[in-house]
Amino acid sequence: MSASGMSAPELETSDIRTQHFRKTLGRIDIILLSISAIIAIDTVAQIAAGGGAEAFTWTLVIGITFLFPYALIVAELGSTFHGEGGPFVWVRLAYGKLAAAISTMFYWITNPLWMGGSLVFIAALTWDTYISPLPSGSAGDYVFKLVFIWVAIATAIIGLQYGKYIVAAGGIVKVALLVIFVVTVAIYAAKYGVHGYAVGDFSPTLGGFLAVTPVILFAVVGFEAPNGAAEEMRDPQKDVPKAVASSGLISILCYLVPIFAILAVLPASKVQGASGLLDAFKEVFKVYGPAASSLMWIAAVLFIFVVLTQASAWMIASDRVQAAAGADGAFFRYFGKFSPRLGTPVRMNLLSGIVATVFCVAATMLLNGSTADIFTVVLIIAISTRLLSYLIIFPTVIALRRKHPEVHRPFRVPGGTVGLWICTVVIYAWVLLGSWVAVFPGTLEGLLGVDYNFHDTWGVSRTTFEVFTIATLLVIAALAIVGYLFERRRGARPTNLDVIKATASVGD
Repeated sequence: MSASGMSAPELETSDIRTQHFRKTLGRIDIILLSISAIIAIDTVAQIAAGGGAEAFTWTLVIGITFLFPYALIVAELGSTFHGEGGPFVWVRLAYGKLAAAISTMFYWITNPLWMGGSLVFIAALTWDTYISPLPSGSAGDYVFKLVFIWVAIATAIIGLQYGKYIVAAGGIVKVALLVIFVVTVAIYAAKYGVHGYAVGDFSPTLGGFLAVTPVILFAVVGFEAPNGAAEEMRDPQKDVPKAVASSGLISILCYLVPIFAILAVLPASKVQGASGLLDAFKEVFKVYGPAASSLMWIAAVLFIFVVLTQASAWMIASDRVQAAAGADGAFFRYFGKFSPRLGTPVRMNLLSGIVATVFCVAATMLLNGSTADIFTVVLIIAISTRLLSYLIIFPTVIALRRKHPEVHRPFRVPGGTVGLWICTVVIYAWVLLGSWVAVFPGTLEGLLGVDYNFHDTWGVSRTTFEVFTIATLLVIAALAIVGYLFERRRGARPTNLDVIKATASVGD
């Protein structure tokens, strides 16, 4: 076999190759799954609220200097090393099982925490505000939240051949909602004028940059998510690069344009992170006269559906990544089993549902129903875990070029080795900055002479915040290490096939 047709090396301890995967994801499916994951509709207003008019400017900057090189790197990794579990496989091949265990744990746990402590709360708030009263902490509130969580989990369990249509519908509705909003803003502006920020307010400042960078980074990541189901793609070699390009362009437009529209319509004092987008919908829907109330009800129902499918998309992707770790003995092997009938990691899906449920109930009880506080606190935890996982995942593209140059790459980051290094260093610097600001807020502001009142910003002391945040991250890392050591002590358990191939392109 020629060098251009050589396959990737094998991981000899994995059970995953004994499991059957249905080839159900075509290019359109991958694009819509990416859109469902990348466009976090719940964070659109959070970005606007956190940075004011500058948020638009910094979103544009990050879109150009982070999203573009990030897309190039994922296009190379995803089209070349397309074994089930995507990011786990990349880190496992590049740095070994322990590093993969830790990065994958941070990558996975972001999602049940985000769903159970953020997405479900904004969905409940939307229901309470625009559809029917749903007092926080009431029996109906608990029922709503639990149904939301387990419908999202059920969508991940039923199999990609069915679940992909639900997630695709969510992606289409999400883009349609944002388009309708922007068109309505234009009608509103023509009729009433705009009364948000002035043009000069969009000028970037250092304080605004530090305030919104972690949230924007968290909002725009997710290109690698479909590769969690890489062996369920029909033609990843060709489809991944094109899907990344398409979903990237759609996603950045779906952030930039609505953020600008929100900032144009709403005064600064009225932009709230947890409810700002629907507040803006309510304001601009005035142009529809008597129909505004009915249209707002429909928009609220569709918004809840979009948030639900957003959760499902990440459950579908991240549960497979963690299940791949389990199949390889980098986590408890019990969770590495895929259902022969459904083709999904049901045990891992159920674990995600349990974690999300516990987190949701605890948050509801402990925070007395303050949705804004819950949303912000959980968002910061989710940002921290997701960005920390990328500190290990992103450099794999360089390590794998060096360790396995013989593997054929259907797509390469342009510019040769220099281009690869530039792209990797740039996105790594962004993620490093975002991770630091999320875990240690206010420290860079102090060094750079930017005013920052910690207690006014977070409502707690710095010590309380750091103890809570760091303790949470240490517990998550410890869980990953315990799972790794447990399976290592038991020893490798070869199967009939005894390998996981991080499948690469084979010459035609």
